[in-house]
Amino acid sequence: MLSTVVLAGCSDDLEVKPYDGLTFDQTTNTPEGLKAATIGNYSYLKDSYYTRNYHMLTEYASDNVALSGTTTDPLFYAYNYQHLTSMSITTNFFRKAYQAIYGTNVVIEKLKEGQSAELDQILGENYFLRAMVHFDLVNVFGRPYAQDQGASLGIMIRDNTDINDLPARSTVKQTYEFILKDLEKAAQLMGSTKNSSFASKEVAYALLSRVHLFMENNEKAIEYANMVINSNRYALVSTADLPKYFSFASESNKETIFAIKHTIQDDRGWASLGSMYLSDGMGYGEMYASASYRDLVNKFPDDKRREFIVPVYLRNADGSIRTGADGKPLLASRNGYEKYFITKYSYQEGVVTLSSPVYLRLAEMYLSRAEANAKLGNHAAALEDVNLIRQRSGLSGDALFSPSNMMGYTSVLDVVLDERRLELAWEAHRKFDVFRNNRTMVRNYPGTHLLSGQTTQEIPYTHPRVVFFIPEEEIILNPNLVQNP
Repeated sequence: MLSTVVLAGCSDDLEVKPYDGLTFDQTTNTPEGLKAATIGNYSYLKDSYYTRNYHMLTEYASDNVALSGTTTDPLFYAYNYQHLTSMSITTNFFRKAYQAIYGTNVVIEKLKEGQSAELDQILGENYFLRAMVHFDLVNVFGRPYAQDQGASLGIMIRDNTDINDLPARSTVKQTYEFILKDLEKAAQLMGSTKNSSFASKEVAYALLSRVHLFMENNEKAIEYANMVINSNRYALVSTADLPKYFSFASESNKETIFAIKHTIQDDRGWASLGSMYLSDGMGYGEMYASASYRDLVNKFPDDKRREFIVPVYLRNADGSIRTGADGKPLLASRNGYEKYFITKYSYQEGVVTLSSPVYLRLAEMYLSRAEANAKLGNHAAALEDVNLIRQRSGLSGDALFSPSNMMGYTSVLDVVLDERRLELAWEAHRKFDVFRNNRTMVRNYPGTHLLSGQTTQEIPYTHPRVVFFIPEEEIILNPNLVQNP
């Protein structure tokens, strides 16, 4: 109020500009302004409305997890496939995603191609981010491409900053075509010098491989995976370092292709991804490794991926592990569900709840190549890549696959899909891997996804809740949108 009085008494000739009082045009009409805007677009990804909600919508619907209690948090409806049209996690994810897309469109519209290599890099990063966010959206709200070759409804494609434009939903096929075009443009514009906290040429190649895999363009999926692998920019972390993979800062991890960078200033504490998976002085520790995943990974005691799971034991007063009459350790439980914590989103740089979610990594490229080769009938090549990942996990000898040692499997594709599950668990892959391959999500294990008296939950790939409802509020705002069945 005092400032208002003082300024009112000043001469009309005195023009006062606050230090941050630049207009929108002033901040987006300079190269430095567009660079800053691009950093802002990355920041949308690490917003909890984007990353946390995306994780809950995808990983919590998989067979890798078991929730140990009921909750009023809408994550419960994602977990048990009882979706609502007014779930805050879908509404907030939808809006944050389109905010990010709007931000990329600002830069793409303002930045002219060919001014310099540096500015082309910035432009390419925005094309990548726009493609990535559209891809995440269409996989949450649109049915898997391979089920009907993309004929079903996808999402709104937003390629401009016209806020009065209210597009209808494009088909999944149209959305994928838009994504591919953006990624190819991004790869053309970008170089290979930026670390994994930013997009680069190989980051675009890696996502192109995934998109083509989802479309079952298997030759193209292999082609782009090879471009990443043969770039020699990345290497699998060692067997010894594998259990510590997610504790390393992402830009210093030689296997990570792209991660959503979080620093200590970005630590979400109780709201972090890891908080639901682990309790260690902080964290709820309510989402556990499922019995079916544990059964799969425990087939081979030397598998280093077992170390991402931490069984929680009852303790005596002196801190020692309590044992039963049979001498075996007694597991702690919550609501009758045995506690098996998961550490993939914890302990980055020693901080319990800090994590930089990994979006693309080299192991995925080998496994995508393996899946594509399996579908093309190149079984020897597929098993070779599977064995490469298994060897890195500490397995050897009879624990490796061969035509004469299929370990009970009758299909190489089944081998690959189980290896993807083992390697990429809790990294938001499993739900898509099951349904895009026309498989059933089998959750016949303890957890609150089961109603009282039930022992099984099986979600067929044809189920309408393979995808989420378009947020009801968005349909009110844009009457051109059509709801999912």
